[in-house]
Amino acid sequence: MPDITPNLAKCALQMTLTTIKREHGTTKSVLAAIPDNGGDYKPEPAARTALEIAWHIVASEHRFFSSVANGFFDVTPTPKPDSLKTGADIAKYYDEILPTDHAALTELTGEHLAKEMDFRGMFKMPAVSFLDLGLRHSIHHRGQLSVYLRPAGGKVPAIYGESYDSKNK
Repeated sequence: MPDITPNLAKCALQMTLTTIKREHGTTKSVLAAIPDNGGDYKPEPAARTALEIAWHIVASEHRFFSSVANGFFDVTPTPKPDSLKTGADIAKYYDEILPTDHAALTELTGEHLAKEMDFRGMFKMPAVSFLDLGLRHSIHHRGQLSVYLRPAGGKVPAIYGESYDSKNK
């Protein structure tokens, strides 16, 4: 990947962080839409449960964003706290922890953001590029989780425009 200048990296941060913050509310609404009795839903035996996907979204976003802030990827497993038993619990936790990550990102210098980071020995990119990758990863799993909601007994919130459920409240 070609080098990126610190000024361009700082500009990329501003654009990406605006999107990250906008998507945060949407992701929170999908997490919160997991019905209290539907967290164990999974479409087939090899799939993750709804709550497992929800935790994966939260833990992964935090990992990507805090890794960029720290300048390296810490791949130590992040188990879900036992106190998080429902989608609403996970959504509340997400709403508490991610703004701290967002704030830390705003403090980064262009030089820090332009520095190349290694992703688990698989590939390297400028640090700022991992913000977009983390966001795309989260959106991918949010879409996966949104498909679980109705079979689990829940309703799909508006994601990009209204959903059938948000339109017919």
